[in-house]
Amino acid sequence: MEITIPIEDPSRRSALYGTADRNLRLIRAAFHVRISARDNAVRISGSVDAVHKAAHAIEALQRSLRHRPELSDEFIQESIRQAANDGKTAGGETIEVFLPSTTIVPRAEGQREYVEGIRQDDLTFCLGPAGTGKTYLAVAVSVSLLKRQKIKRIVLVRPAVEAGEKLGYLPGDLQAKVNPYLRPLFDAMHDMMTFDQIKRFMQNDVIEVIPLAFMRGRTLNNAAIILDEAQNATVAQMLMFLTRMGHHSKMIVTGDDSQSDLADGEPSGFIDAVGKLEGTSGVSVVRLTKRDIVRHPLVQRVVEAYGRSEPGV
Repeated sequence: MEITIPIEDPSRRSALYGTADRNLRLIRAAFHVRISARDNAVRISGSVDAVHKAAHAIEALQRSLRHRPELSDEFIQESIRQAANDGKTAGGETIEVFLPSTTIVPRAEGQREYVEGIRQDDLTFCLGPAGTGKTYLAVAVSVSLLKRQKIKRIVLVRPAVEAGEKLGYLPGDLQAKVNPYLRPLFDAMHDMMTFDQIKRFMQNDVIEVIPLAFMRGRTLNNAAIILDEAQNATVAQMLMFLTRMGHHSKMIVTGDDSQSDLADGEPSGFIDAVGKLEGTSGVSVVRLTKRDIVRHPLVQRVVEAYGRSEPGV
C-alpha cells in the first residue's frame, strides 16, 4: 500500500522532517515502512497497517507545527507511541488542557496510577524522585478539571525554605517573594494555557499562588490545591494544610521523600502524613520510581548513580 500526505506548510518542512530527515527516519524505523519526501509531500509505502500508523504519526507532527515553532524529541516519540497504539496511549487517556496543541498523557504505569488516584480520590500523595512527573501531572489534571468546570480555582502552594531565608527578608511584594519557589508549577502551566490566560486567571484569583505559611485559617471549596515539594513541610504545617480542604475540592501533595531541606532532626510532615493516612478511605498514595522518569534519559542515570553512592540523597 502507498499513500501520499501533502505538506500543510512547505515553509515548515525542515521542522517536520527534522535535521537530516531524522523525524522521518524514526517513523520509518518504528513502523518498517518506506518513506520518501519530495514535491511538498511525503509518500509512505508498506503494509496497510504500518502505513496507516506512520501516516497517523506524521499528521500528528503537522498538527503540532500549526501552534509551535519546533518539535521536541519527547513529542516525536510520544506521537510514534500513540500511532503504534492506534491513537491510544499505553498509560491512559489524554488529559485535556486549554492548549489544543498540547497532548498530555501518563507515559508510565506509575504515572497512570497517579492520574487515576487524583481523579478517584479527594486527597492524593505522590512520592518519587526528580523527573517522574509529580508536579507536571498534578498541574495537568488540575487544569483539566478547571477547563471542564469541575472546579472553580487552582491554588498552588509550596514551602519557602530552600534558600534558608524567611520570606520577609526577600525583596519585593508577596508575589515577587513567592515566584521563585512556584516557578516549577508555572513552567508546567505554561505548557497548558496561554500567557494571557494565566495572567487573567491570576488577576481574577482563579489561579492563586501562596506560600504554605500563609494558608492558615483558610477553607478552600471547589478548588484543586497542589502542595509541591511537600517533603519540606513540618508536621505542624502539613496538618494545617490538610485541614484547609473544603467541599468539592481535591488536594494533591507531591514530594521526594529522599530529600529534605528541613533543619537536621526536623521530621518531614510529608512522610509523617503518608504514614498516618495511607490506607484511609478517600486517600491515594502513589509511589513513583526511577522507572517513571520521563525527563532526559540522563536524569534516570543520575538518580541511579546517586542512589548507589549516597542513599540519603
